[in-house]
Amino acid sequence: MIDWQDIDTVILDMDGTVLDLHFDNRFWMQHLPAAYARHHQLSPQAGLDELLGRFARFEGSLQWYCVDFWSEQVGFDVAELKNDLKHLIRERADAFSFLEQLQRSGRQVILATNAHRASLELKLAEAALGQYFQAIVSSHDYGFAKEDQRFWQALQQAHPFSPERSLFIDDSEAVLRSAETFGIRYLLTITQPDSERPPRQDLHFPALNNFAELGAP
Repeated sequence: MIDWQDIDTVILDMDGTVLDLHFDNRFWMQHLPAAYARHHQLSPQAGLDELLGRFARFEGSLQWYCVDFWSEQVGFDVAELKNDLKHLIRERADAFSFLEQLQRSGRQVILATNAHRASLELKLAEAALGQYFQAIVSSHDYGFAKEDQRFWQALQQAHPFSPERSLFIDDSEAVLRSAETFGIRYLLTITQPDSERPPRQDLHFPALNNFAELGAP
């Protein structure tokens, strides 16, 4: 699938790529709506419906990924609420084994996530994945989501890499399209970002589930 001789830099998404997306789906689609409904004395379904409408309005924007923004929206501390489910934060498939191989290969390895720094720090503490990366970048550091070309420009300026000799793996096809526009040559997505949901079908980008499918870097 990949000719590792052509790859100098590997850029990896976090949620749904390195980490199981189940934590995030459970939090945003169940735990937060239930807390919101209790806080505002709504029925569970009314709480979910109201938040789904708000999510849709901001999807793909930096606000969509910002826990400070959502704390203002719901009226309580979203980052603190995430601690209730931190036991669900875990690696996806064979991600850590792959990261160890990348580290030994001597390539530049970058974690690039849309997660807010508060969410990122929680996950780094729970999953201990920071040791595998030369750089860990949140889109909030630059003020632009990964869907925005300005994110990639800022990333390249801060951590120089050749798009032609880079591999980027992300579970979001919108983000992958942005990376494609920027010129990143090797792009892969994930068939099953959430271990509790069925594998996805009809994906636009080449897809894998286990990193072992890529061979030894």
